[in-house]
Amino acid sequence: MTGLLDLGPHAGFIFACYAITLATVAGLFAWLAADRKALTAALAKLEADGVRRRSNTPASGERG
Repeated sequence: MTGLLDLGPHAGFIFACYAITLATVAGLFAWLAADRKALTAALAKLEADGVRRRSNTPASGERG
């Protein structure tokens, strides 16, 4: 088991790289969550204002 953690003189660099990568990925997930919340709120406001999505209306020539 000690062989897995014996990274030699570069252990600090390796752990720092993993920490930076983990922080970056966590930051991206947080950014995506915040962006989704903002976009959901914007869509809800547009729908409350009566703006409709084009995908909700039938195409010309189709019956809905």
